[in-house]
Amino acid sequence: MAGLSLALSASASGMEAQAMRLRHVSENIANADTPGYQRKIATFRVAPEGVLPGPVRLDRSPVERIYDPGHPLADATGHHDGSNVDLVLELADAREAQRSYEANLRLFDQARQMTQSLFEMIRR
Repeated sequence: MAGLSLALSASASGMEAQAMRLRHVSENIANADTPGYQRKIATFRVAPEGVLPGPVRLDRSPVERIYDPGHPLADATGHHDGSNVDLVLELADAREAQRSYEANLRLFDQARQMTQSLFEMIRR
Protein backbone atom coordinates (compact mmCIF):
# COMPACT_ATOMS: atom_id res chain seq x y z
CA MET A 1 0.00 0.00 0.00
CA ALA A 2 2.88 2.36 0.75
CA GLY A 3 4.17 1.86 -2.80
CA LEU A 4 0.88 2.97 -4.28
CA SER A 5 0.82 6.00 -2.02
CA LEU A 6 4.33 6.92 -3.14
CA ALA A 7 3.29 6.51 -6.79
CA LEU A 8 0.32 8.82 -6.24
CA SER A 9 2.53 11.38 -4.50
CA ALA A 10 5.28 11.23 -7.14
CA SER A 11 2.89 11.58 -10.06
CA ALA A 12 1.03 14.43 -8.36
CA SER A 13 4.30 16.30 -7.76
CA GLY A 14 5.24 15.72 -11.41
CA MET A 15 1.94 17.18 -12.58
CA GLU A 16 2.41 20.18 -10.31
CA ALA A 17 5.93 20.75 -11.64
CA GLN A 18 4.81 20.58 -15.27
CA ALA A 19 1.89 22.91 -14.55
CA MET A 20 4.40 25.42 -13.14
CA ARG A 21 6.53 24.98 -16.24
CA LEU A 22 3.51 25.69 -18.46
CA ARG A 23 2.80 28.86 -16.46
CA HIS A 24 6.31 30.12 -17.19
CA VAL A 25 5.99 29.23 -20.88
CA SER A 26 2.71 31.16 -20.98
CA GLU A 27 4.37 34.18 -19.35
CA ASN A 28 7.20 34.00 -21.86
CA ILE A 29 4.80 33.90 -24.81
CA ALA A 30 2.69 36.74 -23.39
CA ASN A 31 5.80 38.91 -22.96
CA ALA A 32 7.51 38.05 -26.25
CA ASP A 33 6.98 41.63 -27.48
CA THR A 34 7.84 43.33 -24.18
CA PRO A 35 11.02 45.40 -24.54
CA GLY A 36 13.89 44.06 -22.43
CA TYR A 37 11.98 40.96 -21.27
CA GLN A 38 14.17 37.96 -20.46
CA ARG A 39 12.79 34.46 -20.90
CA LYS A 40 12.09 32.53 -17.67
CA ILE A 41 13.28 28.94 -17.35
CA ALA A 42 11.70 26.58 -14.81
CA THR A 43 14.08 24.25 -12.97
CA PHE A 44 13.31 21.14 -10.94
CA ARG A 45 15.03 18.92 -8.45
CA VAL A 46 14.27 15.34 -7.53
CA ALA A 47 13.62 14.60 -3.86
CA PRO A 48 12.37 11.52 -2.01
CA GLU A 49 8.88 13.03 -1.93
CA GLY A 50 8.86 13.61 -5.71
CA VAL A 51 9.72 16.45 -8.05
CA LEU A 52 10.19 19.83 -6.41
CA PRO A 53 10.38 23.17 -8.18
CA GLY A 54 13.79 24.77 -8.16
CA PRO A 55 14.62 28.42 -8.60
CA VAL A 56 13.34 30.15 -11.71
CA ARG A 57 16.26 31.20 -13.88
CA LEU A 58 16.40 33.96 -16.45
CA ASP A 59 17.70 33.04 -19.89
CA ARG A 60 20.92 34.98 -20.36
CA SER A 61 20.94 34.79 -24.16
CA PRO A 62 21.19 38.22 -25.75
CA VAL A 63 18.02 40.20 -26.36
CA GLU A 64 17.11 41.23 -29.87
CA ARG A 65 18.10 44.76 -30.92
CA ILE A 66 15.21 46.36 -32.80
CA TYR A 67 15.52 49.36 -35.08
CA ASP A 68 12.54 51.62 -34.47
CA PRO A 69 13.52 55.31 -34.20
CA GLY A 70 9.97 56.29 -33.21
CA HIS A 71 9.87 53.99 -30.19
CA PRO A 72 9.99 55.81 -26.83
CA LEU A 73 12.81 53.53 -25.60
CA ALA A 74 14.96 53.99 -28.72
CA ASP A 75 18.50 55.23 -28.16
CA ALA A 76 20.37 57.77 -30.28
CA THR A 77 20.89 55.17 -33.04
CA GLY A 78 17.17 54.39 -33.17
CA HIS A 79 17.52 50.94 -31.58
CA HIS A 80 15.91 49.48 -28.47
CA ASP A 81 16.09 46.12 -26.73
CA GLY A 82 13.47 43.53 -27.58
CA SER A 83 13.08 40.24 -25.75
CA ASN A 84 15.01 36.98 -25.98
CA VAL A 85 11.85 34.84 -26.27
CA ASP A 86 11.89 32.39 -29.18
CA LEU A 87 8.30 31.36 -29.89
CA VAL A 88 9.37 28.10 -31.58
CA LEU A 89 11.34 27.12 -28.46
CA GLU A 90 8.40 28.06 -26.22
CA LEU A 91 6.06 25.91 -28.31
CA ALA A 92 8.43 22.96 -28.03
CA ASP A 93 8.70 23.47 -24.24
CA ALA A 94 4.91 23.66 -23.95
CA ARG A 95 4.45 20.40 -25.86
CA GLU A 96 7.08 18.65 -23.78
CA ALA A 97 5.49 19.87 -20.54
CA GLN A 98 2.04 18.82 -21.75
CA ARG A 99 3.22 15.31 -22.62
CA SER A 100 5.02 14.94 -19.32
CA TYR A 101 1.91 16.15 -17.48
CA GLU A 102 -0.22 13.61 -19.36
CA ALA A 103 2.23 10.79 -18.55
CA ASN A 104 2.09 11.69 -14.85
CA LEU A 105 -1.71 11.85 -15.06
CA ARG A 106 -1.83 8.33 -16.52
CA LEU A 107 0.47 7.08 -13.74
CA PHE A 108 -1.72 8.77 -11.13
CA ASP A 109 -4.85 7.19 -12.63
CA GLN A 110 -3.26 3.73 -12.72
CA ALA A 111 -2.18 3.99 -9.07
CA ARG A 112 -5.65 5.22 -8.11
CA GLN A 113 -7.28 2.29 -9.92
CA MET A 114 -4.92 -0.17 -8.24
CA THR A 115 -5.69 1.34 -4.83
CA GLN A 116 -9.40 1.11 -5.52
CA SER A 117 -9.04 -2.55 -6.58
CA LEU A 118 -7.07 -3.29 -3.41
CA PHE A 119 -9.80 -1.76 -1.23
CA GLU A 120 -12.44 -3.78 -3.08
CA MET A 121 -10.47 -6.99 -2.45
CA ILE A 122 -10.11 -6.14 1.25
CA ARG A 123 -13.85 -5.55 1.59
CA ARG A 124 -14.64 -9.07 0.38
